[in-house]
Amino acid sequence: MTSGRVHSLESMGLVDGPGIRAVVFLQGCALRCRYCHNPDTWAVENPAAEVYTPGRLVEKLLRFKPYFGEKGGVTFSGGEPLLQPEFLAETLDLCRTAGIHTCLDTAGCGLGEYGPILRSTNLILLDVKHYDPEGYRQVTGGSMAAFERFLEQAQAAGVPLWVRHVVVPGLTDGEAHLEGLERYLKTIRYIQRVELLPYHTLGVHKYAALGIPYPLEGTPPMGGKTLADWNRRLNKTCCEKEYV
Repeated sequence: MTSGRVHSLESMGLVDGPGIRAVVFLQGCALRCRYCHNPDTWAVENPAAEVYTPGRLVEKLLRFKPYFGEKGGVTFSGGEPLLQPEFLAETLDLCRTAGIHTCLDTAGCGLGEYGPILRSTNLILLDVKHYDPEGYRQVTGGSMAAFERFLEQAQAAGVPLWVRHVVVPGLTDGEAHLEGLERYLKTIRYIQRVELLPYHTLGVHKYAALGIPYPLEGTPPMGGKTLADWNRRLNKTCCEKEYV
């Protein structure tokens, strides 16, 4: 029987896709982003994670339906949800059968074959770490190849995208960087929305608790208003349509 490891559940997510969302945070991530605020999700085999079967998880998610109703749904996040592909695919399929709108919040770094997952995904919240391989490696410590494989399959499947990009002072900010991001996003189809996310330090305390050095120690958080003009510009130039 397929089972998966769940870090945590949130019943009323407001920034994880359209409407009010139940959010499932799956355990495990292969990337080591310098600004990651959830280092406690990195290890798939974390003993603190709760083990679910797809049926048991969807049964629990259905209890949240009075909150998310018809305009919301369920978002699968992480960690990186693609690292538990069989469990994710079966759970998404059960959600689809139950008439639940599904979002996949992902950096696109899974195990390579995503057909069964994409068939039951209504919307992808795509975390674009960087638009060129060297910059991607500087941000994540890994290769961009896995992301490109996922994006290729998502484009072939025609799944709508909300693109997210974290803007970090000295790493992924500045006019030249954002102009490069704009050029890159214009090559991607099915984008409905672009969200530039300002760097924050809300997860720094977790590094201390885990005894892990924080890679961006001393980098100040950003105010959201500094990105307002660029958010408007990218949504105007890179989106096929706004999600309704």
